[in-house]
Amino acid sequence: MEGEGLLEKLGQHLVWRIGKAEEEDVVVVRVGLASATPRFRERPRLLNVPDAELARLVQEGKVRVEWVD
Repeated sequence: MEGEGLLEKLGQHLVWRIGKAEEEDVVVVRVGLASATPRFRERPRLLNVPDAELARLVQEGKVRVEWVD
């Protein structure tokens, strides 16, 4: 499909970080264009957590997606 091809092309220019918010019990997925990479450091730190904890938070619907400009 045409939309899938466009998404695949766009995906080559995206960067992302996934982790648990320091101050909240929520998984944060940060996404932005590669040109925004330096601004990822300006955001609050994300903690590395075990896969089991990430899975639990996702199952509980505790997920937030953030776009980094």
